[in-house]
Amino acid sequence: MVSTKQLEDGNIAGLILKFSGPAVVGMVVMAIYNVVDRIFIGQGVGPLGLAGITVGFPMMLLIMAVTMMVGIGASALVSIRLGEKNQPEAEKIMGNGVTLLVGLALILTVFALIFLTPLLRLFGASPNVMPYAAGYMRIILIGTVFQVFSFGANNFIRAEGNPKTAMLTMLIGAILNTILDPIFIFIFGMGVAGAALATIISQAVSAIWVLYYFLNGKSLLKFRLPNFKPQRDVVANIIAVGTPSFVKQLATSLIVIILNNSLLHYGGDIAISAMGVIHSVLTMMMMPIFGISQGAQPIIGYNYGAKKYNRVKQALYYSVFIATAVVALGYIAVIFFPEPFIRLFSSDPELIAIGMQGMRTALALLPILGFQIIAANYFQAVGKPKQAIFLNLARQVLLLIPALLILPRYFGLLGVWLAIPVADFGATVLTGIWLAMEVRYLDSKEIEYTLELEPQYES
Repeated sequence: MVSTKQLEDGNIAGLILKFSGPAVVGMVVMAIYNVVDRIFIGQGVGPLGLAGITVGFPMMLLIMAVTMMVGIGASALVSIRLGEKNQPEAEKIMGNGVTLLVGLALILTVFALIFLTPLLRLFGASPNVMPYAAGYMRIILIGTVFQVFSFGANNFIRAEGNPKTAMLTMLIGAILNTILDPIFIFIFGMGVAGAALATIISQAVSAIWVLYYFLNGKSLLKFRLPNFKPQRDVVANIIAVGTPSFVKQLATSLIVIILNNSLLHYGGDIAISAMGVIHSVLTMMMMPIFGISQGAQPIIGYNYGAKKYNRVKQALYYSVFIATAVVALGYIAVIFFPEPFIRLFSSDPELIAIGMQGMRTALALLPILGFQIIAANYFQAVGKPKQAIFLNLARQVLLLIPALLILPRYFGLLGVWLAIPVADFGATVLTGIWLAMEVRYLDSKEIEYTLELEPQYES
């Protein structure tokens, strides 16, 4: 376990690697849930099954939006309170966060199950795809509470300085899912329902593991019954800090809805299947970046709370450098060798042809996203949700939605793919400008804090 003293005084580069390494593995493992499902469904059910999962993805993004709003919002506040040496308040925030996670998960499950068919139709499900999408999502929704609790509460394990256990939580579920998928799909012949069942069983096991961690007495932060009672000010702060993550995922869900309908109009069900493959590959490329961002969050938050602004900047710079290097390697692989990635999911010639064009076009500016994501999430780590909301909305709403509505009118299916790098470029420029202003602010705060300490040094 990394101690709070190490967060305050330890080597920044070493801390980034300690926290980000397990976080990267954890995020990649989380991605494996969906990617493995798509690989087995693509090979065992076919392109329509793959399209069914892709059509249901906006609902899964909404579930993740709620999870990240509470989990990341609460854990950011926990990190800051630990930096301020206020553990009782950190535990209160965690307890309120757990209550909020479970309550919102149950509400979301009931709503989605009641309105599942019209929602899937809205998400772009054609009559041919609807049976696959509905069969998959009904089972996934039943296990929502397990997913929300295991992933959301896992942030608290990382926030208290135990990233390896947080990684293990995700690893357990992903390995189990990978084992169960082929059993349910191929041996039992359950198709998309088998993939969904494998997923929720795996998430339930992960949830039990997280619960055990906090109940076995070895964690720094403790589950205390009085802290589970929601307090308005605590819940409001969690939601305020977590709102950027919620808005980002919600915007992504809206983007996928527009994207699915555009793909259905300009390329049919097979284009949606191709997007499912491209998104799976993109997810595997981007999850390490989200892991680096999550790993840096407690380091940045703790030192910001401790007024060690130079260490905050160091953590930011190291994170950007590592994220850019990682995503550049992934970019080289998918741009020069796209076909092997697509064949993992399907050997359908039409899907391969459309997928190769889409992958090379949509991921054309992938290397710049490392900077954009780390920089935008920095503002959330220091408790500045307004800036984080704007920068996340800039890419996904202010730029990508207009591009998706305009470019396909002139370029057809190619225009759908082109919209993605256009939005990536514009959002990165805006993020660079905003971050430069923030760095100047940190410089001024560091000078101010140093001047306050000078009389203590002289005495």
